Amino acid sequence: MTGAKSHSGGREVHGEVNVRFFAPPDDLAACFTTFYKLDVKLPQGKTFVDYLQPEWSNLRFFMRGPPKATAANGSVVDSRFTATGPSSHPTRFEIGTCSMWGIGLMPLGWARYIRAPASDFADTICDGEKTEPFSRFTPLCERLCSSRADEEEQFALITDFFRDAAPPPRDAARILEVHEAMIDPYLIEVGQLADRVGLTKRTLERLCSRHFGFPPRLLLRRQRMMRSLAAFMLSGGKNWSESIDRHYHDQAHFVHEFQSFMRMSPTQYAQMDHPILEAFMVERKRIWGSPVQTLDAPRHDNGDHDKE
Repeated sequence: MTGAKSHSGGREVHGEVNVRFFAPPDDLAACFTTFYKLDVKLPQGKTFVDYLQPEWSNLRFFMRGPPKATAANGSVVDSRFTATGPSSHPTRFEIGTCSMWGIGLMPLGWARYIRAPASDFADTICDGEKTEPFSRFTPLCERLCSSRADEEEQFALITDFFRDAAPPPRDAARILEVHEAMIDPYLIEVGQLADRVGLTKRTLERLCSRHFGFPPRLLLRRQRMMRSLAAFMLSGGKNWSESIDRHYHDQAHFVHEFQSFMRMSPTQYAQMDHPILEAFMVERKRIWGSPVQTLDAPRHDNGDHDKE
């Protein structure tokens, strides 16, 4: 259990944030970042406001206390099953006492379970029960929201559901190869990425659009920005200059890129309270070794998958 606080109306609001991470089993490891159970406890009527950072697709099931979430395009959702596509901008959320399961989909997980162009859902948030192709997870939502089982049993329920949901896609190996190359901090040019994975730029563009949600150039820029943002958050928010990725030309370049992705300046972001994200990232780094899902390396299962 981690203490958290935020300022609202000039007054401090204190609460507790408890997050537990579950490693995907080997046969599902290539499809998911993590499964996690989050519980937030706040005084009655009090809420925290925070911002989800750019990330891969997520499915979030709220057994109680769904937050009010606002995507970059202005759409607002407060449903018990919230689904997001891959994002390049922050999502604002206001949350009170709640209990939820979160499931992060790697690009391979999107290809396997969503089976729709990721670019069609980029930077979007929706009520998963009412939106194709996420509504196919409604039975899982129903079971979690009505379950009285403990966390281990609920986790087994989740993994059993996904084992039965869909077979791996035919181009799984190619998706994993691109993903692995993309997280290399020394790889910053699209041409380098295409050469690394042995694809033409045009084929790489198509694959990234369909399974990753964005063009490869934007994905590499997002990786660079997220390396800087994660380093800043884990430093306690003390100094941007010590957190900036080595591949930015100068601080002005970083500020421009940060503004482009986060829709605010680094100074504005640093001045905000981040009661949920700070607690979440510190614990994720401690347990999982990576503070944010965009920096996770794809983990291979033991199956052999053919390229298209």
